[in-house]
Amino acid sequence: MVAIVGRPNVGKSTLLNRLVGQKISITSRRPQTTRHRVLGIVTRPDVQLVFVDTPGLQARHGSALNRAMNRAVSEALGSVDAIVLVVEALRFGPEDKAVLAQLPANAKVVLAVNQVDRLERREQLLPFLQQCAQAHGFAAIVPLSAKTGHQTSALVDELAKLMPEAGPLYGEDELTDRSERFLAAELIREKLFRLLGAELPYASAVEIERFEVEGEDNRTGGLRRIHAAILVDRPGQKAIVIGQGGSKLKEIATQARQDMEKLFGGKVFLEVWVKVKAGWMDDPAVLKRLGHDV
Repeated sequence: MVAIVGRPNVGKSTLLNRLVGQKISITSRRPQTTRHRVLGIVTRPDVQLVFVDTPGLQARHGSALNRAMNRAVSEALGSVDAIVLVVEALRFGPEDKAVLAQLPANAKVVLAVNQVDRLERREQLLPFLQQCAQAHGFAAIVPLSAKTGHQTSALVDELAKLMPEAGPLYGEDELTDRSERFLAAELIREKLFRLLGAELPYASAVEIERFEVEGEDNRTGGLRRIHAAILVDRPGQKAIVIGQGGSKLKEIATQARQDMEKLFGGKVFLEVWVKVKAGWMDDPAVLKRLGHDV
């Protein structure tokens, strides 16, 4: 078990998707995109690594949703065999050090220096790596690019050295512990983060109300009929999600459906609508339906 941590927007979810080889954790340029603990499973002949993509620690707001997200992070960090701290190449600042300070004192931490593909001069990297090595006794430091895949196999090699000897926890062909129903909701929520304004995505959530597969014996090729509700806090937010003449909601649904078909390997019929649910972020019943432990 390996937790992936880091400040917002350093590429944690992108790294997980690259390691697994499939998009199982949603990504956007906005912080706090990840709300749930998502497992990504990497199996090689010599090792099985179960990566835990955790939400960022929430300090700004005290809603029941944010408390549940913080609890998920704490539980994840207390039950893993190693931790990957992701930082941006040439940047190891106060925010990164604050994340490092919250890790268990005895944790085996591997530093993943991401986005090395963006460096204009590669000779800048060595002094930065030396600076990082002086800041903490990392088990290993691996410069890599989650976007291109450069050196990600080296990260797996270093983590394999830190794993206890045991039998595999999952089958060879399993990539995540999450259901298709969960992944469908996340892909819709990703589009909210990518296509809407800065504030609205944080006041929205996605609930799958129906998920049916025609031909249950052939899930990979069957037609999936998915009915999803986007929850917002206020009526004005509903209008923003729908857009003029329904254009924005159609764009959200179309992009989400295309991603689902790619991930599930079959056709998807997706119907999406918007519901106003005032105070949903503090409603235990709603949060439980959305998969949060409250």
